[in-house]
Amino acid sequence: MTKAVDDKDAERHRAKMAKRKSVQDDEVAGKTLEKGLLIVHTGTGKGKSTAAFGLALRMIGRGNRVGIVQFVKGAWHTAERDALEKFGDQVAWYSMGEGFTWETQDLARDVAAAERAWGKAVELMDDPSFSLVILDELNIALRYDYLPLEQVIATLKSRRPDLHVVVTGRNAKPELIEAADLVTHMTLVKHHFAAGVKAQPGIEF
Repeated sequence: MTKAVDDKDAERHRAKMAKRKSVQDDEVAGKTLEKGLLIVHTGTGKGKSTAAFGLALRMIGRGNRVGIVQFVKGAWHTAERDALEKFGDQVAWYSMGEGFTWETQDLARDVAAAERAWGKAVELMDDPSFSLVILDELNIALRYDYLPLEQVIATLKSRRPDLHVVVTGRNAKPELIEAADLVTHMTLVKHHFAAGVKAQPGIEF
């Protein structure tokens, strides 16, 4: 059913949208800086890594290379890895974690895995062929002090100026939030786990 639109309402709407467009155009015209961004996805809500992989697809669609280092989820097989690796050399994916700390129950092993993953992250960030590097669950490694926070932030700040980096994971450190250009906090409103629904293919992995 199509709602009838009054001519006066249509004109008011047109004038309102024209004014809004003018404001938006002026604001966009004032943004002239271009730089590599440090992006942080954190919070208790679902979707932090998912959002990062969405950016990966956008970057791939532009013909650029993406590097991905997973600090925790290396023990899991994920469908997103299978999908993104179909893009061949445009994607370099390294799953270097061994699961969450409550699964390994071995501090030395967790620290060693985080250090190896950080070494690979630095290697990718130093490679000029990559336009985007995703450090998936780096926030978890920092939360448990597996890596020296000051050193990590200093390296992120000193990366080449055209490189975009995305850091994911709950409990982002205040210092990382301060250093970032863009921070998104995923808020948990409702989660199906609370109703007894298990992790499902295509949704969680």
